Amino acid sequence: MANITAGMVKDLRDKTGAGMMDCKAALNETGGDMEAAMDWLRKKGITKAAKKAGRAAAEGLVGVATGGNIGALVEVNSETDFVARNDEFKDFVKTAARLALEEEGVLDRLLKKSMGANDVQQTLVNLVAKIGENMSVRRTIMLGVDQGVVSAYVHNAASPELGKIGVLVALKSAAPADKLNALGRQIAMHVAAANPLALTPAHLDAAVVEKERSIQADIARQSGKPENVIEKMLEGRMRKFYEESVLVSQTFLAPGAEDGITVGKAVEKAAKELGTPIALEGFVRFQVGEGIEKVEGDFADEVAKMAGH
Repeated sequence: MANITAGMVKDLRDKTGAGMMDCKAALNETGGDMEAAMDWLRKKGITKAAKKAGRAAAEGLVGVATGGNIGALVEVNSETDFVARNDEFKDFVKTAARLALEEEGVLDRLLKKSMGANDVQQTLVNLVAKIGENMSVRRTIMLGVDQGVVSAYVHNAASPELGKIGVLVALKSAAPADKLNALGRQIAMHVAAANPLALTPAHLDAAVVEKERSIQADIARQSGKPENVIEKMLEGRMRKFYEESVLVSQTFLAPGAEDGITVGKAVEKAAKELGTPIALEGFVRFQVGEGIEKVEGDFADEVAKMAGH
C-alpha cells in the first residue's frame, strides 16, 4: 500500500476543496495517484475539481510583448514572490518578452539571443548569482495572424507588460486595428478569468474528452436508469462540458457584454457592426507556475536547521 502522507492529503484538499477524510480515502483507493484521486472524488460527487487542478505552484512573472499582428509570452520563474517584485528581475522578464517576439517564441533561440553583454541564459545566470535565488526561463510562445491583430492582457499586473497571468488573442480581419484590439483585449480578459481548455470542440485533446466522458458516464450510471436514458444524460453532460471548457462556447464575461452571449456570438456581432468578417484564430494563456509542483517544507524545521540545531 502506498504511503499516504499528510502533505499529500493537504495538497489534494487544496486542489479540490474536499474534506480531509474524503481526500485520504481517495488517495488510499488510488494508491496515492493525485490525478486518479481527483477523478475518484468527482465520480463520488464529492467535488468538482477540474477547474482547480492546475493551480499555480511556483513564483515569478509572465512577460508580454506585442507588435501589430504578432505577440509573444514568456514565463520566468523564481523561488519567491519577493524576487518577482525585484526591479532587475522585472526588467529581465520585460526584455526577454521583447526578444521572444524577435525569436518567434522559440525557447532555445531566445536563450541564445544577445541581451546586453551576454546572451539571455548567461544574463540570467549572472542575476541568480547577484540575487542569490534560483531562476529559470521556463517557456515562451508566439502567436500571429496574416491580417488583423494579436491583443494582449496581463492579470495581477506588476506593470503593463508583466503579471501572474498573460494572455494573447489572435483576431483575423480587415477591420480597423483599434476596433479589433478593443475586442481582442476583452476576449483576452475573458480568457484570463475563464481559463478555457481550447478554442473549439475540435481543438480539445481527444484524451481529455474521453476522460471527461468516462467520468460523466460513471456519474450518470449512479442514477440507476437504463442505458438509453443514461446515453441522453451523457449527451447533456458533455454539452455542458463543452460550454464550460471551449472558448467560443463560453458565456462572454466582458463588462457590458449582452446577457448570456457566448464569445463566438460576440465576435459574430462585432463583425456585423464593423461590416467585415472577424475570425477568432487562437489564444494562448500562461499562468505563473501552472503544472509545477512546489515542495513545501516545515518552516520551523528549516529555521532549526539554519540555526544548527
